[in-house]
Amino acid sequence: MGDRGGSGGPRRRRPGSRPSSQGGSGPAAAEEVRDVGAWGDSPAPDKDKDGDVDVGSGPWDLRCHRLQDSLFSSDSGFSNYRGILNWCVVMLILSNARLFLENLIKYGVLVDPLQVVSLFLKDPYRWPALCLVIVANIFAVAAFQVEKRLAVGALTEQAGLLLHVVNLATILCFPAAVAFLLESITPVGSVLALIVYTILFLKLFSYRDVNLWCRERRARAKAKAASASKKANGGAAQGTVSYPDNLTYRDLYYFLFAPTLCYELNFPRSPRVRKRFLLRRLLEMLFLTQLQVGLIQQWMVPTIQNSMKPFKDMDYSRIVERLLKLAVPNHLIWLIFFYWLFHSCLNAVAELMRFGDREFYRDCVGAWVHFYKPMLRRGSSKWLARTCVFLASAFFHEYLVSIPLRMFRLWAFTGMMAQIPLAWIVSRFFWGNYGNAAVWLTLIIGQPVAVLMYVHDYYVLNHEAPVAGA
Repeated sequence: MGDRGGSGGPRRRRPGSRPSSQGGSGPAAAEEVRDVGAWGDSPAPDKDKDGDVDVGSGPWDLRCHRLQDSLFSSDSGFSNYRGILNWCVVMLILSNARLFLENLIKYGVLVDPLQVVSLFLKDPYRWPALCLVIVANIFAVAAFQVEKRLAVGALTEQAGLLLHVVNLATILCFPAAVAFLLESITPVGSVLALIVYTILFLKLFSYRDVNLWCRERRARAKAKAASASKKANGGAAQGTVSYPDNLTYRDLYYFLFAPTLCYELNFPRSPRVRKRFLLRRLLEMLFLTQLQVGLIQQWMVPTIQNSMKPFKDMDYSRIVERLLKLAVPNHLIWLIFFYWLFHSCLNAVAELMRFGDREFYRDCVGAWVHFYKPMLRRGSSKWLARTCVFLASAFFHEYLVSIPLRMFRLWAFTGMMAQIPLAWIVSRFFWGNYGNAAVWLTLIIGQPVAVLMYVHDYYVLNHEAPVAGA
């Protein structure tokens, strides 16, 4: 057969191919060499003594095509999309810079830090929100005293459970009644007070749960030998605290101020306070607080105010336009708030208290272990346990919104409960990146929908209703 390459250059065997048993001679070897030149991968081109490619060493050295898929195909194996990510970041910055410049041209500078301070200090001689926070100590001490008496057997488990239920129910009802009935408390101050009481409720729920578990283990250990009792109570390790030695005011208030919702007898502790790390977190807290306030005043408030007329006229196209315009600053502020709370603030508190576990993001999920796992141990299905967890989360979301606004519309409750069918739909019909995109879309669009619903209802209830009555 003729030379397929069209030139009389010498043939070379493919690197790594095995020679024939007869020294590489014969038809098989010749056919192998021809296959390499026609269909096989091109061998590495020869180089001269200076390291330059010898372009005349073979016909395959001049080829620029090979069998390969498009880079946009999933079969190509290409995964370095850093350039596309950089392009997205640049486009995002440019588009938001245009929106921000348009906002400044249209409304001027609206940032006023003193206005935010007035929201907290509407009645500076009474400060009802601060008084509520101080009164919260009474409920913490009450839970502590109940646990002390349960530890020494002065109360039965049934009586202790009843007292804890009454105490926890009062923690939720008392500040809600004050915030709903007291006219001098502002919505912002009410939100902050209710957040403190919600955190206290979850912490004391965990406090009671863990101490109950320790009492049950101690009761089982009494039937065993003394060494087994020490092992069960965790007394073998040097420097650790065992039950009931943990029942002190020092331990209680360390847990109440610690950046966690789950109680333990022995928290992991960091060796020292890092002053530079703490200073960076404090500066982040200060800067991001001002940034969030400025974005809300300059970007969100005008958009929300301009949304009232489309809602009143039921102009659906304008409503959708306002919703999409609000989605960008709302989501940006939400991301900043997430970093501000879970990294800057909680890390600052943890550094001051030398609290070792810094994965605060998972702790919000871990707090529901006290709801989810006990239900599984009692024989409930996973679906029912997850539904109850979402139900509790939806309740607290609505609790923190409806009571400060003094109206009940259940938008936050509905938004949280809607995640149950959404999770089923995503797991059933979306996979991988598509499911992740669906979750992000619901977060970006869902939150401004709830914001507009609450603002519209609050505006109608507090501004249009008095005017109509007059």
